[in-house]
Amino acid sequence: MRALTSLLVLLLAGHLFAQRKTENVLLVTLDGLRWQDVFTGADNRMMNKPDGGVKEIRQLRKDFYRGDAEARRALLMPFLWEVVAKQGQIFGDPSRRARAVLTNPHKFSYPGYSELLTGVVDERIKSNNKLPNPNVTVLEFLHGLPGYGGQVAAFSGWDVHEFILNEQRSGIFCEVAWDPATVARTPARLAALNRSARALPHYWGEWFCFDVVTYARAREYVLSETPRVLYLALGETDEWAHARRYDMYLQMARRNDEMVRDLWETMQGMEQYRGKTSLVLTVDHGRGRNERDWTDHGAEVEGAEEVWMAVMGPDTPPLGVREGVQATQAMVAATVAALLGEDLASVTPAAAGALPGVLR
Repeated sequence: MRALTSLLVLLLAGHLFAQRKTENVLLVTLDGLRWQDVFTGADNRMMNKPDGGVKEIRQLRKDFYRGDAEARRALLMPFLWEVVAKQGQIFGDPSRRARAVLTNPHKFSYPGYSELLTGVVDERIKSNNKLPNPNVTVLEFLHGLPGYGGQVAAFSGWDVHEFILNEQRSGIFCEVAWDPATVARTPARLAALNRSARALPHYWGEWFCFDVVTYARAREYVLSETPRVLYLALGETDEWAHARRYDMYLQMARRNDEMVRDLWETMQGMEQYRGKTSLVLTVDHGRGRNERDWTDHGAEVEGAEEVWMAVMGPDTPPLGVREGVQATQAMVAATVAALLGEDLASVTPAAAGALPGVLR
């Protein structure tokens, strides 16, 4: 009887796996983009000079402000609300009794990225120092599995990401900050990518570059190498928020949304990805809740632990904004693995499970 039961379980598991359609995952992070702006659109309290550092108030209100919250959010991030919300799921709206929170206490980038990429909180990680991550990320886990070797890549505007991903140990293809692009479809395309990057000022120094540079090289890599797992880390939203430029922060949120749309549509136009790719979109931390501290995050900033995430793909039921579902940032790693039919707990038993309901 026990043998029969085991056989039935194996047959059922095989049937469920056979039904799964996701063969590729696109993971995108938008650094420090607040849930408040995502779910309710531009915040009128910061659309001024003292609190938001806004240069052209009238134009900003024309571009981003409407009286209705749903209209504002669709204006800010049309792809998220016109496509992802209708075809997938979004977590983290407190008004729907559905908070999404960090489980690390630090509420800044390296601990946040490590949590979402590894599924666990490591108290040794409590700074943004360039120290190799001792934990295995979901990208490294996948890269080590049959069928994924050389098929996992990461692009980030922030140079610390190569340490978060432990590029040297993991072997993941990783380009960050102002690193020269090394892959393109043709030598001419590669030269054009690097020429465009060289034409831009190093506004934040050598450690962080404009999102357009990061995005362009990631898109080119997709067209050239067709990876199964691509991680794109965009970060200008965080930089403009720290600079108290709410106008630039909103502009980059919209432009990031456009980049995600373009990359998604580009991939859906390719045979390898069409109907076989899932998108996971999230952030590394939140920010303050009011006009005084919206620029900040960290252990002492109330609300900076509040985050959001979205999932869309052929195996994810179209449930829209989830209600009554509690989520943590640590669930992202297992979600990426589970969408591909892999179990992150096999290498990290303490990792949080996948986001509830994202798999049929």
